[in-house]
Amino acid sequence: MSEKVDGSTAAGRSPVALIAAAIRRERDHAGLTLTELAKQAGLAKSTLSQLESGVGNPSVETLWALSVALDVPFSRLVDPPRAVVRVVRAGEGPVMYSEQADYAATLLASCPPNARRDIYLIQVSPGQPRTSAPHNPGTVEHVVLSRGRALVGPSDEPVELNPGDYVSYPGDAPHIFEALEPNTTAVLVSELV
Repeated sequence: MSEKVDGSTAAGRSPVALIAAAIRRERDHAGLTLTELAKQAGLAKSTLSQLESGVGNPSVETLWALSVALDVPFSRLVDPPRAVVRVVRAGEGPVMYSEQADYAATLLASCPPNARRDIYLIQVSPGQPRTSAPHNPGTVEHVVLSRGRALVGPSDEPVELNPGDYVSYPGDAPHIFEALEPNTTAVLVSELV
C-alpha cells in the first residue's frame, strides 16, 4: 500500500501503531479470526496481518473496508485516545490519503460510544475524483464546502457546491467528491443512523 497515514501521536505511539492496535482491538471485540476479517474486508490475510503488526501503512480505502467488515465507525480505527478537551490545530490530526485522487481526510472528531458520527476536514485538488464504495448500511454523509468548488454526492447525481453550500446524501451507496478548483476544502460529517 503506497498511501500514508500521517498525524500526531498519542502517548508517543505512531499513527500506524495506533491503527494496528485499533484493528486488533475491534477484531477481538467482534470475535473474528484474522482469516475471517480479511475475507469480509476483501483483503489478503497477509495484508491484514501486516496492518495488525504495525508494519503496513493502510490507505483510506483499506480502512473503510475494515470498518465496514467490523461494523464500526471509520474513526474507531484511526482516532487516538482523546482528552476531555480536544483541540485539533490546522495541519494536525490523523490524515488519510486516497489511492485514487488528490484527496486528504483529516479526522477532527470521532463519535462517542453511543453515537455513530465522525467529523472530517477534507482537502482536495482537481484531477481524479475521489470515488467511495458504499459504507455501512444506514450511513448518511453531510458536507459543507468552505473553500473552492466541488461536485459531491451520489456517483450518478453529484451536486455542485460553492463555499457555504451544504449537501446530505446516502453514504451507503457509491458516492464521489471531485474538486473543481485548487485548494478545495470542506467539512464532512459521516453518521450512521
